[in-house]
Amino acid sequence: MNAAPAGLLVAPSWVGDTVLAQPLLQLLQEREPELAIDVLAPPWTAPLAARLPGVRSVIESPFRHGELALGRRRALARELARNRYRTAWVLPNSLKSALIPWFAGIGERVGFVGELRQWILTDARRLDTAQLPQMVQRFASLALAPGAALPMTLPPPRLRVDAAGREAVLQRLGLDPGRPVAALCPGAEYGPAKRWPPTRFAELADALAADGFQVWLFGSPKDGTITAEIMALGTCPMDRQPIDLAGRTSLAEAIDLMSLAQIVVSNDSGLMHVAAAIDRPLVALYGSSSPAFTPPISARAHIVTLGLPCSPCFERECPLGHFNCMRQLTPQRVMESIAQCRP
Repeated sequence: MNAAPAGLLVAPSWVGDTVLAQPLLQLLQEREPELAIDVLAPPWTAPLAARLPGVRSVIESPFRHGELALGRRRALARELARNRYRTAWVLPNSLKSALIPWFAGIGERVGFVGELRQWILTDARRLDTAQLPQMVQRFASLALAPGAALPMTLPPPRLRVDAAGREAVLQRLGLDPGRPVAALCPGAEYGPAKRWPPTRFAELADALAADGFQVWLFGSPKDGTITAEIMALGTCPMDRQPIDLAGRTSLAEAIDLMSLAQIVVSNDSGLMHVAAAIDRPLVALYGSSSPAFTPPISARAHIVTLGLPCSPCFERECPLGHFNCMRQLTPQRVMESIAQCRP
């Protein structure tokens, strides 16, 4: 009896992009239900990849960002070759990301042309950005034959929530979800131009607390300076101050805790896509980036953007120095969108 076919997904390095890869998995398994898919992911997104429905197992890629390490890549490829993968889908556009499937002798290697790597992909596709304007569409198209049309509506990305893990982290952190929870995500790994100012988040936290919410601040250890500033700027009484969770949870624990939120307010970041994928009511804030390219894929998401002539610029810092695309976005406007999200 032949073993079930298996494939390898080489995942992106960004949290949000990893979430946006899930519709690709779903399309692959709708086409071939017996297909088993493993994911090769860096350590910082591996826990997230493990929550993607349709993933059999996750293999951590041990390489630092930008590290070539040809010998170690060959060694990892030799280990992966034992799994006899039929197909690899290479989502990052780098040459390095395509080397391991090539070294592993995987027969079909699918991805977009980039960094002179078309010679090591067996199915190297040229990206038509007009035909596929969104990142989620680009990834999903790799599940289909070259040139095939995507479904009119893609399945929304989904993440699994671990109820037992959620209860454990609630107890560890002494959190009580008895009152409505507002989750604020003030970070954005890409750079400051994506971040609504801490002063604005602090004003919003005060308004939410006055409206009966308890406010939880989510983020990585790198976001700790931002959340600390929000805490310092707040004017709530002690019993209604936000709870700063930045750096106190793993990414998997943040997924589980965020599933309790009645509302999430986030910059265009990985956590924004997490909130959409666990089907939370979401207000997504855009300034330097574009919701036309990486929108939250959710019917419960409300996008707030000023649409200034200078945005989106896609820069890490405001090239004009005024940062009006975010600075002029008021907490009152965000509160109006929150009101639209509430039942």
